[in-house]
Amino acid sequence: MTQERTGVAAFKGNPITLIGPELKAGDPAPDFTLNLNLLEEAHLSDYAGKIKLISVVPSLDTGVCDTQTRRFNEAAADLGDNVVVLTISADLPFAQARWCGAAGVDKVITLSDYKSKSFGQAYGVLIKEFQLDMRSIFVIDANDKITYVEYLSEMSEHPNYEAAIAAVKELL
Repeated sequence: MTQERTGVAAFKGNPITLIGPELKAGDPAPDFTLNLNLLEEAHLSDYAGKIKLISVVPSLDTGVCDTQTRRFNEAAADLGDNVVVLTISADLPFAQARWCGAAGVDKVITLSDYKSKSFGQAYGVLIKEFQLDMRSIFVIDANDKITYVEYLSEMSEHPNYEAAIAAVKELL
């Protein structure tokens, strides 16, 4: 049975339901199946041996998501080759590619959870009411252990960029 969590998140003050478990630092990172484009899929194992900063946004075409993705794109340039920055949303892959091209975002890898919602369910961020993924941050070490998690309680707020980047730098 799918776990539903209520009372932990809101959209503009209105309660929303998150589907999936609440992950914590120390937990093994769940696998996922996301779309790199319409034909190619991506899995956690594709980034084996790398430190992973996963930035989850509801949709790239909104102000906070735009800022969040640009901020981590800038940070990615200074984190080195052992770090991969993944931005995950439920946007279609070609919408993600269009947005990245228009925004000049070229250091993060955008992955889409539009098809199976496997990431949202495995990481506890799928919003039942919207079928989008809730804004959140996960840092996963090279051995696929979660070392940092930020679940935002309000969808329209920014994550703690500095804390997430510091969590990555601690692993370098």
